[in-house]
Amino acid sequence: MSSSSEMLSNMKEAGQSIIATRRPFRECISLSAISLPSSLSEATTRISLNLTRFLFHYAILLLFALALSLVYHPFALLLFAVLLAAWNFLFFSRDAADPPVSLFGVLTLDDRIIVIGLAVFTLITVAATGVWLNVFLSFLVGAALVCFHAALRRTDEGVDDYESPYGPMLGGDSGDGAGAYTRV
Repeated sequence: MSSSSEMLSNMKEAGQSIIATRRPFRECISLSAISLPSSLSEATTRISLNLTRFLFHYAILLLFALALSLVYHPFALLLFAVLLAAWNFLFFSRDAADPPVSLFGVLTLDDRIIVIGLAVFTLITVAATGVWLNVFLSFLVGAALVCFHAALRRTDEGVDDYESPYGPMLGGDSGDGAGAYTRV
């Protein structure tokens, strides 16, 4: 098998993996699941759970905001499409034999070189095209929209699949709001 067909196979597997783990779009935008959080703690818990649950949809929203900000800069839009493809080919579409790497996990030396190279190329592209302000503002607007939606969307539907990021601080099995105490 040639390397190009292997790469296409890896991209297909990565795409199928992403599609298999994403939630339905209707679930993400369900108006019946929108309500105000009762506290800041509940809002941050909602944001954390919804970011995990709807990461695919939120990433698409951020990319859409970036694309909208670059509509009047077609060359920059084309370069960012090439950058997106480069990140996908070189970092996110890994060989099936390679272990999955989280962005915050430990990267091998080869992975570090690839990430640093892509990051430098991305920064050079942003600086050379002069759209850094558009990129920055679109990222801020997109992130604000994502956090706003994630904070307003209730997480009581299927929360059994997820654990609270605060662990026992928000309530253990007894539901008393405090975790188990141990003697010092």
